[in-house]
Amino acid sequence: MEEKLRLQKYLAMANVASRRASEAIILEGRVKVNGCVVTELGTKVSANDKVEVDGELVFIAKKKYYIMLNKPSGYVTTASDEMGRKTVLDLISDINDRVYPIGRLDKDTEGLLLLTNDGDFAYEVAHPKHNVEKVYHAFVSGVPGKIALSKLEKGVIIDGIKTKSAYVDVLEVGKNSSVVEIKIHEGRNRQVRKMFEAVGHKVIALQRVAVGKISLGNLPIGKWRHLTEAEIKILKS
Repeated sequence: MEEKLRLQKYLAMANVASRRASEAIILEGRVKVNGCVVTELGTKVSANDKVEVDGELVFIAKKKYYIMLNKPSGYVTTASDEMGRKTVLDLISDINDRVYPIGRLDKDTEGLLLLTNDGDFAYEVAHPKHNVEKVYHAFVSGVPGKIALSKLEKGVIIDGIKTKSAYVDVLEVGKNSSVVEIKIHEGRNRQVRKMFEAVGHKVIALQRVAVGKISLGNLPIGKWRHLTEAEIKILKS
């Protein structure tokens, strides 16, 4: 059932004026509900009603959510899944609106995933023209040499299209494997995995650790938090 609010509370929540001042505005006959002047303070309205003050439409702004999730492996990055697999939304609780992932991490990839109900924000972060950097740590078979690293940096052909230039750095070296940091500005399907496969190194495990200047930090796997105002501002800039 649609929640109904007293008209003066509705006006206050719509940032028209304080509740006391909103009462005066109503009594002055300056408010219309669905085209009719209302002067009764007990009048109740819902989000479906058309409320005007001095001829201007007013409404309560929808609360916007900006969330960082440390996605575990085994979850698909969709709002729902026809195959019944676990989705990242199964990990989000206590949110009074539907949020959606910004971009995708494949089912086997872990790490930083942003979710929001703000379409403009999602566009700013996800669209390639905004050149937002994504940073991954890839646990790969073998140790990429100078030639392989150079190819990754300059771009390799995957799915018939050359990738844009990337930053690559070997962080750790083991006997038969290594950890490589790679920074890209695209978000093609399974891109990082395919890039390493193109130079002969299979990705064993993959984690996204940063988007733009926002890093995963010490957020535990499977947990989420709200972005700070500063983080939101950084991603919007």
